[in-house]
Amino acid sequence: MMWTKEEFRTYVLLFVAHCNYIETKEESEYIISTINEKLYNKMHTEIVIDADEGIKLQKVHEYLEDNSYSENDKKLLLEDIKKVIFADGTVDILEKKAYTFLKKILN
Repeated sequence: MMWTKEEFRTYVLLFVAHCNYIETKEESEYIISTINEKLYNKMHTEIVIDADEGIKLQKVHEYLEDNSYSENDKKLLLEDIKKVIFADGTVDILEKKAYTFLKKILN
């Protein structure tokens, strides 16, 4: 995976926003508020092309295997993941499942 750290973070946040097949306006706005819109658009295109959940999770896993990601980075990413999940005021079973899985990968 040849992503920068910010590209990886954006991909993960978009993965969470898309895990229930509904990216809400609030989720998108939160993600865009933490990065620039050009990066959002680039990674959004990639997440849409990677339609299969297995491919997305494999990419996340490979990035973490190939790159050093500090404990603090992991903690901050998990906090951002929670913010995306709660952005629209509701949490569904698919979002809970995605969070649990990502938490396992990151720890």
